[in-house]
Amino acid sequence: MNTIRNFCIIAHIDHGKSTLADRLIQLTHTLSERDFKDQVLDNMDLERERGITIKSHAIQMEYEFEGKNYILNLIDTPGHVDFSYEVSRAIAACEGALLVVDATQGIQAQTISNLYQAVDHGLEIIPVLNKMDSPSAMPDEVKDQIVDLTGCKREDIIEASARTGLGVERIIERIIRQIPSPEGDPEAPLQALIFDSVFNSYRGIFAYFKILNGRITKNDHVKFVNLQTNYHADEIGVLKLRYEPRTFLEAGNVGYIISGIKSAKDVKVGDTITHVERPCHKAIGGFVEVKPMVFAGLYPVDADDYEELRSSLEKLQLNDASLSFVPESSAALGFGFRCGFLGLLHMEIVQERLDREFDMDVVNTVPNVSYKVFTTRGESIDVHNPSGLPEPTLIDYIEEPYIDAQIICQAEYVGPIMKLCIDKRGTFRNQVYITTNRIELTFEMPLAEIVFDFYDKLKSISKGYASFDYHYTGYKQANLVRLDILLNGDMVDALSSLIHRDHAYDFGRRICEKLKELIPRQQFEIAIQAAIGSKIIARETVKAVRKDVTAKCYGGDITRKRKLLEKQKKGKKRMRQIGNVEVPQSAFLAVLKME
Repeated sequence: MNTIRNFCIIAHIDHGKSTLADRLIQLTHTLSERDFKDQVLDNMDLERERGITIKSHAIQMEYEFEGKNYILNLIDTPGHVDFSYEVSRAIAACEGALLVVDATQGIQAQTISNLYQAVDHGLEIIPVLNKMDSPSAMPDEVKDQIVDLTGCKREDIIEASARTGLGVERIIERIIRQIPSPEGDPEAPLQALIFDSVFNSYRGIFAYFKILNGRITKNDHVKFVNLQTNYHADEIGVLKLRYEPRTFLEAGNVGYIISGIKSAKDVKVGDTITHVERPCHKAIGGFVEVKPMVFAGLYPVDADDYEELRSSLEKLQLNDASLSFVPESSAALGFGFRCGFLGLLHMEIVQERLDREFDMDVVNTVPNVSYKVFTTRGESIDVHNPSGLPEPTLIDYIEEPYIDAQIICQAEYVGPIMKLCIDKRGTFRNQVYITTNRIELTFEMPLAEIVFDFYDKLKSISKGYASFDYHYTGYKQANLVRLDILLNGDMVDALSSLIHRDHAYDFGRRICEKLKELIPRQQFEIAIQAAIGSKIIARETVKAVRKDVTAKCYGGDITRKRKLLEKQKKGKKRMRQIGNVEVPQSAFLAVLKME
């Protein structure tokens, strides 16, 4: 166990985590040159295209140092705020962390929040200043920021460039010298923490674990403590880029187990593996159930694909423990699922993966957050969907989730960013100068306000420099109303939304105008209305396409024309009574993307 080092890399999105992992893998000769490709741990096409890590990956490397062979277990982590749950799981399985900071950008919001998580878990922190080869690097300024944040000495900060390989040997040497080897007793009862799972269509679920105490041998009879299910360890092994089977693994090691598990519900990330004959006394604590923050309906474009969508979501859930879904139905869209996501990027990624990996075409409804509704009878109801809201007469008050938002930006953008946050019902809390030109702003804001387009607007007004992170703080009372969209008097439930009363009129008017452009004209007039309860607050009309029925009358008495027009009028009246308005999918998507 003295030669094992378990560590993760924490950094803000796009600060060079995956590139640094590439260099570590190359330097330890874990892969042959033929098998190597850039971003080798990002095995999804989507990750490569966007240059982001979505899933955390684990890989075991071997390195000879001062005549000893060391085993280095690296768990790569995502950097985007939506995937902070993946980061927490990786941190729980490690004893140390590389804190990677971009020398051209300095410390960003996500770096700070991930660092606090690592410090809470008692990890040894090694600061690395990346992208030193860039002409726009500001090493002295960024080193000051790192010293202020971590309290380390200036000479402890490793100057590196993941692109050129500068400083990577020093990083490995520091990992071996500074990160403690795992503590644990190989003779104690088996106690292993599941930190990830992936689905394989031939062999079922591979659960990734870290052994805290004891040892596990192939064909052992094991049980998952929280779910109380028993399995045989058909295969165990270590995670190189491919799976490498082993006959046994001891305390401190990171590995995988295959036991023919077919259902996602049978593997819970954060569960404890132990032996059936000699179980451990208690499960490993410290893992939280991930709470979805953003909810949206996902519906198949073709109603016949409902069951296929269910199985696609179940398979996706195996690789993405933070996705949750329950069945629901909508009058406009038929049968579908109400899905919970960690944030908007997570929602976008899930949609994209459904399309690419399962060839599923889906429509999603307007995203919203979870509200607590308190009724006049003294009950409390959790509402994820505007259509689940009780009658207005039964509602006493509604509470919505609030967050603490941390924004780090340059001093020149403070004014526009404050205006943006205050327009989004934010309350200014605090500002701290990190350096003479960089400020950390703290706001208290409703989560519902950042769900829509906050991140995009923040990036555009700060020319891409501002970084953003948030922490959920709790629920507060709010003056919310349900805004319904009616087409010819019929409610389109997929377009309903819960919104603050002050914003309802403006938002309702914009949706009506957008739908007017997108709904094709029929042979009868279509009234598009936005309503709060029974009160109409905005209206647009799609004019009828008029067929010229008098075109064939040339000459003759006026009564002939009048008779044809009367006949047309009756037909239009009947059509209006029985005609249905189809809302095209482009309309749903356009309303979602509406500024």
